[in-house]
Amino acid sequence: MDRHTPEQAAAMEATLRACNRVANHVSWVAYESGTRDRNGLQKLVYADIKAVFGLSAQPAVRVVKKVVDAYSALAASLRAGRLGDPSSKRYRKATGSPVGFRPEAAQPFDDRCLSWQTDARTVSIWTVDGRMRGIRYTGSPDQLKTLAEYRRGESDLVRRAGSGS
Repeated sequence: MDRHTPEQAAAMEATLRACNRVANHVSWVAYESGTRDRNGLQKLVYADIKAVFGLSAQPAVRVVKKVVDAYSALAASLRAGRLGDPSSKRYRKATGSPVGFRPEAAQPFDDRCLSWQTDARTVSIWTVDGRMRGIRYTGSPDQLKTLAEYRRGESDLVRRAGSGS
């Protein structure tokens, strides 16, 4: 993406941090309750995510899915033996506490949270500071063509080289 204004960059960074704080909370609930399915976990945490943490509906759902996916990936690694047997230190460390999320870990957004206006080369994104419109992006001609023709589904908000992208 192009350079953002300081306000845009701050809002996107705050959004990543908020989503990952919520993900850590949801992960703790999943760990403590043993609930790993999306519907079950969402029933346990959705009201708190909205009331206590202030996320709107769709980001709240995306955070729950992110946590469920992380526990699914952990379970697959355990089944495949990638973390050793249950008595190994690596296995015990992986299963002895909730899955954690870095403050600026990528956050998946779907088209309700992030929409692309490819002709104008701008995006509209939900942030904790409200929806931001007209955020410019750029790329090589081939990248822009590929984005316009094939981008579907979710996109990740990530922080690269010191800025939200």
